[in-house]
Amino acid sequence: MATNVEATQAEIDHLRVADSAPGLAQLALTLAAVMDGKDGATAKANAGRELRAALEGLRKVAPIAAEDDKVDQLSQKREERRVRARRA
Repeated sequence: MATNVEATQAEIDHLRVADSAPGLAQLALTLAAVMDGKDGATAKANAGRELRAALEGLRKVAPIAAEDDKVDQLSQKREERRVRARRA
């Protein structure tokens, strides 16, 4: 199982926000380290709440992913078939 720091770093990398929001990204990593530390339950609960807020903030500034969904893939295949049919 990954530590909170590893999981937070993976999310920051996935969102590609380290350059656009370096302070918020570092804050998230620091809070994740508190979660992994030996502090008491109250400190971890506070850090967890703030970490969640920091990650929400990072998601808001993340660039929009250009991933295709199934509908886009089907539309692309349909268009390719139409082009081939016109050439035939």
